[in-house]
Amino acid sequence: MNKRSLYALALAGALSPVAANADCGKVSVGEMNWTSGGIIASITEFILTQGYGCDVTVVPSATTTAITSLAENNEPDIVPEFWPNGAPAYYDLAEQGKVVKASDAFSEGGTEHWLVPADLVEKHPELATIEGVLANPDLVGGVFHNCPDGWGCRINNDSLIEAFDFEAHGMDVFNHGSGETLKSALVSAMENDEPYFGYYWGPTAPLGQYDLVSVDLGPVNESVYECNIDPECNEVGVSGYPAAPVFNVVTTELAEREPEVFAFIQNMSFSNEAMNSLLAWHADNNATLDEAAVHYLENNKDEWMSWLNDEARESIQGVF
Repeated sequence: MNKRSLYALALAGALSPVAANADCGKVSVGEMNWTSGGIIASITEFILTQGYGCDVTVVPSATTTAITSLAENNEPDIVPEFWPNGAPAYYDLAEQGKVVKASDAFSEGGTEHWLVPADLVEKHPELATIEGVLANPDLVGGVFHNCPDGWGCRINNDSLIEAFDFEAHGMDVFNHGSGETLKSALVSAMENDEPYFGYYWGPTAPLGQYDLVSVDLGPVNESVYECNIDPECNEVGVSGYPAAPVFNVVTTELAEREPEVFAFIQNMSFSNEAMNSLLAWHADNNATLDEAAVHYLENNKDEWMSWLNDEARESIQGVF
């Protein structure tokens, strides 16, 4: 049996947990319903099963689903890649002592950008700043590709569009109807070597697939940003996007019941660059979530092995 087959069996639960850490009991892991969340859940399942001997159940989940289940049922035990900005009730549960942030899922947090192709910036360095873009709208196609209605980024982008006075600079705005058309516009421009100017976030596959420059919108001003994202606030202004908090969350009960597992989750954090690259590989290869997890495990052994205790590290060494 080759290494990839062995990993795939382990990720699919076909290999039995190793006996060395058989004292670990049942652990539930939330699998968020987006690609990076699913991959991280697969990686977590593999390490808990093969390194710590846990009996792991993966629970399909999403931001609001997870917070509701945590509040009502104290499950799942572990929720990787939880975005608390999408569920402020998380902070109430944390204050009540029901859940705890174990670690930052991404070293730089979730990132949001206004992007232009890197080759355009090489030819026209002024496009690296919003002032340069607005002074030369034709160089980027004269259009800003905006978030769909209903997305949180749409509120902030609309505020910034007003604050930067796009209309006076001759910059049009295209409000996309879905995330798919937003992605398609970016991918089409990059594949066809066309100008582009628009919003995207990370970690995501396009940020790993294409050479893009995040336009400098100026320093982050927290008070201005808070106003910009509030539909009731009329004093919009200029502020860069702050990093969004993205946590690996566990229940307090799990942290107390399985301290070695909790210690592992406390160490688990992915660099944004590594996750962008992994998502790009997943997209380019039309891979499954488990195949992407295998790809990460095969190519980043030094990183994820550093998250484990000695016993788990020794146990997993015997798997491959």
